[in-house]
Amino acid sequence: MASAYYKLPDGYVLALDAENAFPALSDALNEPNGLVAIGGDLSVARLLSAYKQGIFPWFSEGEPIMWWSPNPRMVLYPDELKISKSLAKTLKHNHQIYHQNGTFETRINTAFQSVIKACGNTPRNDQPGTWITDEMISAYCDLHAQGFAVCAETWLNGELVGGCYGVKIGRMFYGESMFHLVTDASKVAFVHLVDYLKGQQVGMIDCQMKTPLLSNFGGREISRDDFIQTLTKLVNS
Repeated sequence: MASAYYKLPDGYVLALDAENAFPALSDALNEPNGLVAIGGDLSVARLLSAYKQGIFPWFSEGEPIMWWSPNPRMVLYPDELKISKSLAKTLKHNHQIYHQNGTFETRINTAFQSVIKACGNTPRNDQPGTWITDEMISAYCDLHAQGFAVCAETWLNGELVGGCYGVKIGRMFYGESMFHLVTDASKVAFVHLVDYLKGQQVGMIDCQMKTPLLSNFGGREISRDDFIQTLTKLVNS
């Protein structure tokens, strides 16, 4: 049976169903940047297949699932992490992490569902809504239950006040989202996550798209070809 396609202003993208696989990344659109396919599902098998090929889902409530692999790609190499002077003041005294209202505590993987829900519910100035739908939350909780999704958390006086999460396959990590309810809480969680990933011998963190925050942390853009070449080595090691 012939494959179906969506017609968009810049070309055609594959309409995924339960049977067909992702197309070659050379078929990704230039505008919107990196759109690879539309449709399919968010099963663990489909998500793992996507991430291993450098593809991730991103769509809003009411839209079909859309799969992306932008070019260039924003990445952070863990050894290149940069910490600003202001954040360094927070991360001081041999990892005793202080906040004006108490002492931050950092944890890994103790409240994954709470972190991803908070990432979806926390308002953002540059986003009118959220792409972290109930469907996405359920899918990534399934990934977490199978050991592929990881979160870092920042707690203050017994309350979850910041965190971030992503997907880990082999020695590759794919960052997804972060949130904070008090100043620096998400940054503290991110630094803790990078330290954790270093211990796991992760070689590259996918940051997907360029943002000022990730640039300040030392993230940089590389070509999609370079990204895929490095990713392929890391997911299989």
